[in-house]
Amino acid sequence: MPSLPTLPAPAAGAPHQAFHRGELHAQQQAGMLEKMAALGPRVIRDFMPDQHRQFFEQLPFMVVGSVDAASQPWASIMTGAPGFVRSPDEHSLHVRDLHIAQGDPLRANLRDGAKLGLLGIEPHTRRRNRANGVVRGLSERGMEIAIEQSFGNCPKYIQARKPELLDARALPAAIATDADTLAPKMIEMIRRADTFYIATALAGDDTEAAGEGHRHGADVSHRGGKPGFVRVEGADTLTVPDFIGNAFFNTIGNLLVQPRAGLLFADFERGALLYLAVTGEVIWDGPEVEAFAGAQRLMRFTVQSARLLENALPLRWGEAALSPFLEPTGSWR
Repeated sequence: MPSLPTLPAPAAGAPHQAFHRGELHAQQQAGMLEKMAALGPRVIRDFMPDQHRQFFEQLPFMVVGSVDAASQPWASIMTGAPGFVRSPDEHSLHVRDLHIAQGDPLRANLRDGAKLGLLGIEPHTRRRNRANGVVRGLSERGMEIAIEQSFGNCPKYIQARKPELLDARALPAAIATDADTLAPKMIEMIRRADTFYIATALAGDDTEAAGEGHRHGADVSHRGGKPGFVRVEGADTLTVPDFIGNAFFNTIGNLLVQPRAGLLFADFERGALLYLAVTGEVIWDGPEVEAFAGAQRLMRFTVQSARLLENALPLRWGEAALSPFLEPTGSWR
């Protein structure tokens, strides 16, 4: 993997910024630095607007990014009957009566003080909102999350499929398969995927991770494309096109500073979940980027470990309607 660029940390006493040095570097690479300097502080808030609060409360699932004791990010899903997430005020979410699959890394990562990235997404309406926060008051029933960041995301690349919530207690016992590289069943699941989620984070000892404003904890994001948009090479390498988006570069900015990530793929018909611990690099230009229509750049991931959980997710979706924004994009075929 190529060496990471040298990214200077903000000087002591520098004014607080909405973005850390990795995000700023990515914005500069994309020619968006000046625009985002003006836009970022307006749209990345330290509170949730009422519209976002109401949105989280109507969802039957929430995607969560967390970090384990070894600083490895993981992407996970927690589920519950609509209303299992409540927002009593603009600075907090309360989560109760939730379900997290046995074997999901999130179970071990939840603790008071843990930083979480949160993604509320409603695929059938193509709405999504993001929040980052810190766990407070963890108990057997749930937790409180103190919100430190809140911002909206555009609906591009979300496949419209409506979830149906099942009784998690009625599911067969989850079956776990662990591997250092991708097993054939895992490869087939990735090759069919039109969606995955990615969790990233700055290292816990990074200066900006604990900086003023606490803006730089765990993050989790959605990625969508035509089925097969994730290219599998061998048993340990994945390549993904990165399409034009909101230009925040939260994911890519984190990867530039801390190249570890957690990927999550879901089998929307059978309820299986595939968790990958990966290292990532960004390919900014060149023949591979030019060959994939619509790609602004590529992300390449090397798999460090994989866990497939079958019978894990108490949600089922109908057939998806692909995002119209994907029509002009290409494929690996």
